[in-house]
Amino acid sequence: MSIHRPMTLLFALLALAALGAAPRTAEAQFGRRLKDAIKHTAENKAIQKTTETESKAIDGALSGGPNAGGGATAAAPATPAESTATAKAPATAAPAEELKPGEGAWANYDFKPGDRILFASDFSGDEVGDFPRSMEFKSGALETVEWQEARWLRATQDSKFYLVLPETLPSQFTLEFDYSIPSDGEVWIYFAPEESNRVLSFGGQGTAAVHNSAAGVDGRGALAKLDANVVRRARVMGDGKYLKVYLDDTRILNVPNADLGRNNKILFYTDATAEKPTLFGNFRVAAGGKKLYDALAEKGRVATQGIYFDTGSDRIRPESTPTLKEIGAMLKDHPNLKLTIEGHTDNVGSAPSNQALSDKRAAAVRQYLIESYQVDGTRLSAKGFGASKPTAGNDTAEGRQQNRRVELVRM
Repeated sequence: MSIHRPMTLLFALLALAALGAAPRTAEAQFGRRLKDAIKHTAENKAIQKTTETESKAIDGALSGGPNAGGGATAAAPATPAESTATAKAPATAAPAEELKPGEGAWANYDFKPGDRILFASDFSGDEVGDFPRSMEFKSGALETVEWQEARWLRATQDSKFYLVLPETLPSQFTLEFDYSIPSDGEVWIYFAPEESNRVLSFGGQGTAAVHNSAAGVDGRGALAKLDANVVRRARVMGDGKYLKVYLDDTRILNVPNADLGRNNKILFYTDATAEKPTLFGNFRVAAGGKKLYDALAEKGRVATQGIYFDTGSDRIRPESTPTLKEIGAMLKDHPNLKLTIEGHTDNVGSAPSNQALSDKRAAAVRQYLIESYQVDGTRLSAKGFGASKPTAGNDTAEGRQQNRRVELVRM
């Protein structure tokens, strides 16, 4: 099949009635992800008090209960929580919500996000029914939709859109986004102009492929268990010609000569119909950076975007494994190194709550390093600054994302 001809779609996606007919394990997974999405949106909009009610509505919708259904946009799922999507754990494994960094499949997970945000959008500032202002429309039918106070970009025809960057994508970069597409659907991503025929594709059953006909490259990968019609977190890490691709907690592609090129736009091309839409959420593109120790040695401090927490909580999520491993190894390799761990937030929410949360998160990172890497506690201190020390403006999604960070400062 040509990568330029969308596949014929075979069955409906993402109507709540269809979810009611899906296997119960898939329903439970989708419900957990929708609940995470609502919590994330609540934090950004300071509406935490509605979260419990909305979560109950999800359970009712998935079970066909009295809360199922809704208005015209009720079939569109909520935007998954930023940087918190997790794969369905095997029946014998601990639920992802209970895992700590380094446990389960996350032990071999090595994705680390770039440290400088180039593009970020969760559509929270866009009007329902509009095309997102932060993107560029090319073709098809695309609109912002809302379900339970969260936002998705929904395609209801074969569609193309661009993520517009402030500069040409650098040699080292990361791309992250949530998506849900039909099991026989596909989305193609071009980092170079479309006519280059160099493309990364994702399929609806947890598959991904790299195509570069000029270089003779045709790399393919898939999750071990191919569950369709679920929300996934896709992550891409590029370094020159090298490309690594992740779905949820699993690296499924590792192509040293992908050579997909660079541009100042990233093109997304998806197949879709009104009955079987494709949805995207929580985009983030970041420029890669130096190793933490190199940056620390150069400037005396370094910020990381790679330590994740549960929404409104100081619980460190397992996706933080690669960054925490690097910090632990750095402290082991340099026994005289002493660090202050700083927690920073954006300005969403009240100043007192942001201050308290940043204090707790910084302390949680310190305690994790002490317990997991046997670091002498006298070498580490922790301090939260809330939103008092932004590194970018809080009036854009990119700025708020840049401000939500953990910094390491040499003492």
